[in-house]
Amino acid sequence: MHTTGRGTALARAAADLLIGLTLAAALLFTAAALAASWGGLSWLPGLIAGTIVGAFALLRRRDRFGTALAGLGVAAVAVVVAWLADLPAEPAPAVSLALAVLVASAIRTLPTRRAAVVAGGGLAVVAGSWLAAVPFVPEATVIPTVSAATWLAAVAAGLGGRLLVARREAAVERVRRDERLAVARELHDVVAHHITGMVVQAQAAQIVAARGPDEAARVAESLAGIEAAGSEALTSLRRVVGLLRDADDASPVAPGPESLSTLVSRFGDRGPEVRLRLPDDRPAWPAEVTTAVYRVVQESLTNITRHAPQARTVTVDVRRVPEGLTVEVSDDAPHAGARAADAIDTLDTGGGYGLIGMRERVVSLGGTLRAGPRPDVGWTVLAMLPLTVGNPTAGEHR
Repeated sequence: MHTTGRGTALARAAADLLIGLTLAAALLFTAAALAASWGGLSWLPGLIAGTIVGAFALLRRRDRFGTALAGLGVAAVAVVVAWLADLPAEPAPAVSLALAVLVASAIRTLPTRRAAVVAGGGLAVVAGSWLAAVPFVPEATVIPTVSAATWLAAVAAGLGGRLLVARREAAVERVRRDERLAVARELHDVVAHHITGMVVQAQAAQIVAARGPDEAARVAESLAGIEAAGSEALTSLRRVVGLLRDADDASPVAPGPESLSTLVSRFGDRGPEVRLRLPDDRPAWPAEVTTAVYRVVQESLTNITRHAPQARTVTVDVRRVPEGLTVEVSDDAPHAGARAADAIDTLDTGGGYGLIGMRERVVSLGGTLRAGPRPDVGWTVLAMLPLTVGNPTAGEHR
């Protein structure tokens, strides 16, 4: 970071040195030419105006708006004085060059309104230079033409720099937004799943404890399950926080496909029976796909715990298909209108984040997600994931 800062400072100093040397050369050349052609002290007003505006150009970073307005004001006064006193036309090339630096810098960095004011001020100076050149003979229009050309070049350079800055900021914002979404999904996945399990275990412990003191062993078992789920939640949170802090020793967040067996076993200990079917080519899955498969199954099981307590069996079926992988999680809970409506609303309108997070994760990999009731009983979540991760395509859901 410090090296980058020093590099930027050196680049700015080199640019200012180049501008200063160019302005000095232009001032000396113009003064010598006027002394040879006009004689006397005709060169002095232009030299003074050019020196002042050039100084403002070199000090522009301290107050881009103020120095730009001051430079334009000096140039405007020089145009009027030269016209009234019948002196060589202004703004001279050196003044025009210094104004171009001020105008381009202001347009590139200032807010839109202030940048427009500076650009308009430059146009006013150009217009005044042309008005002072009346009658329009070839000799009288040279200076106004140079002034107009430098103003146009300054506006173009300023707008070009402004566009580049805007594009860079938009790219940075897209990266930040994607990172925030990824962290939000990861936090939701690791927290909601474990906390849901803890809530279910706590509710079971309360029910068992109400039956009498003879159920102490089962209460202790539920409490042990709560402790285990809490420990897993803390471990997952530390892993995500470690990534946020960019810690070198942060453990990987992406769970491999082998973790599905552990996930299903843990779910089966406190919920309905789960039947897991996996393909044989799991080691070939890309890391993004393995994470997506795990999270889809995890969120689907969490939703079953929340919304389908009557389910007796759950099927988790991961299959290899020509398009990639399909992940299907189905339960046999009786149909409930409220559950179907709530889940579809969650997916479509943002009433919750579980299905939304699943869909965003799948679509970002170029896959599709569908969630809805089965024809007879139960509910199905079906995700299709390509094994070749490329440009995302529009996902669909029903």
